[in-house]
Amino acid sequence: MPKITEREKVAERLLTASAKHSFDPDTELDWDAPFEDGKWYWPPELLSLYGTPLWKHMSQEQRIALSRHEGASIASMGIWFEVILMQLLARHIYALDPTSQHVRYALTEVADECRHSMMFGRLVKKSATPVYRPSRLNLNLGRILKTYATTPGAFTGTLLVEEILDWMQRLTFPDERVQPLVRGVTRIHVVEEARHVRYAREELTRQMTTAPRWERELTRLTSGEIARVVAGSLISPQVYTAVGLDPAHAMAQVKASGHRRDVMLQSAKRLVEFLEDIDVLRGPGRRLWRASGLLA
Repeated sequence: MPKITEREKVAERLLTASAKHSFDPDTELDWDAPFEDGKWYWPPELLSLYGTPLWKHMSQEQRIALSRHEGASIASMGIWFEVILMQLLARHIYALDPTSQHVRYALTEVADECRHSMMFGRLVKKSATPVYRPSRLNLNLGRILKTYATTPGAFTGTLLVEEILDWMQRLTFPDERVQPLVRGVTRIHVVEEARHVRYAREELTRQMTTAPRWERELTRLTSGEIARVVAGSLISPQVYTAVGLDPAHAMAQVKASGHRRDVMLQSAKRLVEFLEDIDVLRGPGRRLWRASGLLA
């Protein structure tokens, strides 16, 4: 019998967890229930303008409206990120053994991400907001990433999105100030993304050990650019226009906000520690990480 590798053992455990803890958002959540008056759509402390001078002059209704639009922006960008991730996973397994547990779990994760993207889309529609999209530049950078990223680069990008959103959503789903539907969506995402994070961490650790030097160096550089794109895309500037604010003025206040800077640093803290451990955060890419606001 062939030796069962650690990669296969991890995949087997993740497949077992998937069988026990997977959800169908269409039946798990009450999509027909109306939103509750006075409740937030995203925790106020996680909103981009929280604690700024502009925030102090906004009415409570305007603040809650901002939470609805920022929540929709994060969900919209989440769909964009996950569509890229599904393509990266498909590329990763393209030439691998289709009978392996590793490939089987990758396909299970693609199925999870399909459900998540449909769930986020349904939430945006229910919120009656625009579908917020990345800038044309970032949209095209995403096209390049999904087409040309190295395998370790793909898993670094995957973790960037998953771990930042996971940190925010772990604060959201237990928060009784937040709309029940939003809490339900974030709960499902947190439970299922925990498996995705484990899969990506295990594979990235393996790749940073076995990949050729040029690939490791390219991963270090591109990870910084991915960090910049991800951090800069979460909140579309159009959300400020939607709630009656001047976007240039609002973005200037966000940029100057110490609270917002701390939120972004905290969101990436666990990921940064992991990437430091596996020697990703060095060289020119580290400067790009600092420019993204995700690394002090």
